[in-house]
Amino acid sequence: MKLDVITLDGKKDGSVELSKDIFGLEVRKDLLQRAVLWQQARWRAGTASTLGRSDVSFSKKKVVRQKGSGGARHGAKSSNIFRKGGVVFGPTPRSFAFDMPKKVRALALKTALSAKVASGDVVVLKDATAKTHKTKDMAAALTKLDLTSALFVVDSVDENFDKATRNIPHVNVVPTEGVNVFNILKAKKLVMTQNAISMVEASLNRRSGKEA
Repeated sequence: MKLDVITLDGKKDGSVELSKDIFGLEVRKDLLQRAVLWQQARWRAGTASTLGRSDVSFSKKKVVRQKGSGGARHGAKSSNIFRKGGVVFGPTPRSFAFDMPKKVRALALKTALSAKVASGDVVVLKDATAKTHKTKDMAAALTKLDLTSALFVVDSVDENFDKATRNIPHVNVVPTEGVNVFNILKAKKLVMTQNAISMVEASLNRRSGKEA
């Protein structure tokens, strides 16, 4: 399949052939969901923590004598039934990450790319470079191209382009090694430079055990 290559000025500058093995696969929602959950699980901080009975700062002295007080036979005030006592089975720092095979992750990324192509939301850019770092100029150019919500996947990050897009809401720029399923699905448009397409295809072919 072929897509037109355009410049930031909106002019056509040739075309590029997309690999059907990467951009033409069946869209599997179950695989996309699995990949997104895998990413979100790895991003979770897992820092929730409570103090257990052995962690609270209380004297271990018996509250009242064992018998004769007319009340219950309590031990230390660190018990969970007292105010500011230790928490029973409370959360402790942990990792929520779980394993996902590399080939499955690669297939999920291919599926996400294929989904964008199927919906007509892939734009191929000649290169992601800018003459100026001014956000106003870049925002005007992206609005003209209907790229107000877009993920730019570039082969190399241009300093001016990066600075110009940094403060534009819903616009992100990542190198080819930073592209992932979550960011692709979150953005309305997927914008890839011509060289980035070749790099992503080569990378996914290696991860899938195929020759580039």
